[in-house]
Amino acid sequence: MMNADFTFLLNAGLALLMLYMAVRDVQTYRIANWIVGATILGALAYWVSIDISLTGALIRLGMAVLVFAIFAGMYALGVMGGGDVKLAAALALWFPWTSTVEFFVIMSIAGGLVSMAAFINHKIRQKDGKAEVPYGVAIAVGALWLLTQRFLNHFAG
Repeated sequence: MMNADFTFLLNAGLALLMLYMAVRDVQTYRIANWIVGATILGALAYWVSIDISLTGALIRLGMAVLVFAIFAGMYALGVMGGGDVKLAAALALWFPWTSTVEFFVIMSIAGGLVSMAAFINHKIRQKDGKAEVPYGVAIAVGALWLLTQRFLNHFAG
C-alpha cells in the first residue's frame, strides 16, 4: 500500500458518497451521472493508492463489465434504472472479485427489503401504478457493508 492515510480517505470518501447517493435516490429516484463518474475516478485513485497489479486491475475491470451486463439485462426487463446499472458496475472497480460477489449478495438482500418497504409505502399511501423502488439504497448498503469491513480491518492492525 503506497499511502495508508490516502487509502483510508478514499474509502471514507466513497462511504460518504454512497450515503449522499442513497438519500438523493430516495428523494428523486435518480442517480446522477456525476456520482457514477466520481465513483469510477475514486476507484482509479484507489488502485494507485493500493499499488494494484495489472492482473488485479484487469480482474476488477472484468467484474465491472460482468456486473454491467447482468444489470443491463435487469434494466431491459424494466426492474432497474440506468443509474443503478452504472453505479453497481462502477462499484465493482473498488473490490476484488470475491468481495464483488459478496456485494451482489448483500445488495440483493437489501434490495428485497427496500422493495418490500417501497411496496408497503405505496399501498399505505394508496398510490396508483406500480411502486417506485430507490434501488440505490440497496446498492449503498452493499458498498457500505464492504467498506465497513475495510474500516474495521484498518483499526485491527
